[in-house]
Amino acid sequence: MADIYLALIHAPVYNKNMKTVATSITNLDLHDIARCSTTYGLKRYFVVHPAEAQRQLAKRILGFWQEGYGAVYNPDRQEAFARVKIVANLNEVYAEIEAEQGAAPVKVATDARKYANTVTYAQLRKDIETEEVPILLMFGTGWGLLKEDVEQMDRILEPIYGPTDYNHLSVRSAVAIILDRLRGH
Repeated sequence: MADIYLALIHAPVYNKNMKTVATSITNLDLHDIARCSTTYGLKRYFVVHPAEAQRQLAKRILGFWQEGYGAVYNPDRQEAFARVKIVANLNEVYAEIEAEQGAAPVKVATDARKYANTVTYAQLRKDIETEEVPILLMFGTGWGLLKEDVEQMDRILEPIYGPTDYNHLSVRSAVAIILDRLRGH
């Protein structure tokens, strides 16, 4: 079975006007995605942000739950945060996975749009269950990853569709749905 990693990317991403921006790290994304990552057995959850001040803020939040009062108050949160790593860029993510696994990860972008090399959840789930190469799931904050970055990935996971035309989930919701489709029983 392939090990799964997750990267939450804060820059470069789109804003609602399709301009390239950096978004802020949020407390809810740190907590909720760490808990999902632990529930579904992911190897690591990388939070990617180029700004030192944003990375320090995230580390302070993590520290409270890993070493401060929060570690005693809620040990389950401490366990979930043990999988989180704060990094400046995707090159750090790729290097760490390759050093740990001895192989470059298969890079899988998520997006609310469909692309030529889009794969289904069933296909990616099968690959996870049968392959040994690590899988890196990449999620963009804001209004998603840049189109040119998505197109450079090895695979693109199909969008999440509901029964309506509305298609703008929070990244926390998208992560939960996708991880359940890929690893849930």
